Amino acid sequence: MAQANLKQHRLGWIGIGRMGYAMAERLAKAGCDISVWNRTRSKAEPLTQSGAKIADDLPSLAACDVVFTMVSTGKDVKEVLFGANGVMSRGKAPKIVVDSTSISLEESAEIRGKLAEKGVKFLSAPVSGNAKVIKAGKLTVVASGPKDAFDAIAPYLESIGQGVSYVGDGELSRIAKICHNVMLGVVIQNLCEITVLAEKAGMQRHAFLDFLNKSVMGSMFTRYKTPALSNLDFHVTFTPELLRKDLDLGLNAGKQFSVPMPLTSLTRDTVQTLIGHGYDQDFSQLLLLQAKASGVELKPENVKLSDGLS
Repeated sequence: MAQANLKQHRLGWIGIGRMGYAMAERLAKAGCDISVWNRTRSKAEPLTQSGAKIADDLPSLAACDVVFTMVSTGKDVKEVLFGANGVMSRGKAPKIVVDSTSISLEESAEIRGKLAEKGVKFLSAPVSGNAKVIKAGKLTVVASGPKDAFDAIAPYLESIGQGVSYVGDGELSRIAKICHNVMLGVVIQNLCEITVLAEKAGMQRHAFLDFLNKSVMGSMFTRYKTPALSNLDFHVTFTPELLRKDLDLGLNAGKQFSVPMPLTSLTRDTVQTLIGHGYDQDFSQLLLLQAKASGVELKPENVKLSDGLS
């Protein structure tokens, strides 16, 4: 997509956390006309070095063509859009709102309905990845909502990462993201189980994971987690509490659509056990829980390994 086309719309961005900062930064560096707002202004100010402007308040973003939200909860999305000092508090509204916050189907549908009343089109656009994945240009996005709105904003989503999938109308992208994160939970638990099994049998963790990554079962995810599992580096990319939330959303969706999810249920209980034992860093600390249950004392292997992102 030519850079000139990325200037066709005025963009607003709300939410400068770990994910929001990295996503907004890529849009700014791509040359987009983007204004950003964050509750703590100082966290957004470094983005001016990449070409972004800082919005003084939320209502000023109503003059934008497209407003993106990447905040913590559905309640926060509603507050920044419809609250007393929100984007639409002075009677004006953008043409399109794009939300990448992890929220429930019900919250997303409620927001969609309120925006429709104001003539605003809504795209649900949850993402797969973390801040490091975004910086590497490998974030993926799944979107649902009006097709014409998606076509209009697809170039911006494509500039954030490497892949954008449109799955239909309404809240289908929320279901897609829930399914994705359910798989994330089940896969990391299984990866921890087999890695501990390999170590207890006599292998070094990084040697086993090297084999796995080169096999048909290897993936961007297993490669990305290899340094963390080998060197016991559990700096936060995704907390156990957030994973538990998404597993609960998956189980609730399973009930709603009458789909049995026995592996998801077992994984959810294991993640709850992890939390109960006080593990509060990255969700990959499931490795430590598995080792403890297996009578294995893990030590960092202190080897230099690629995470597959660079």
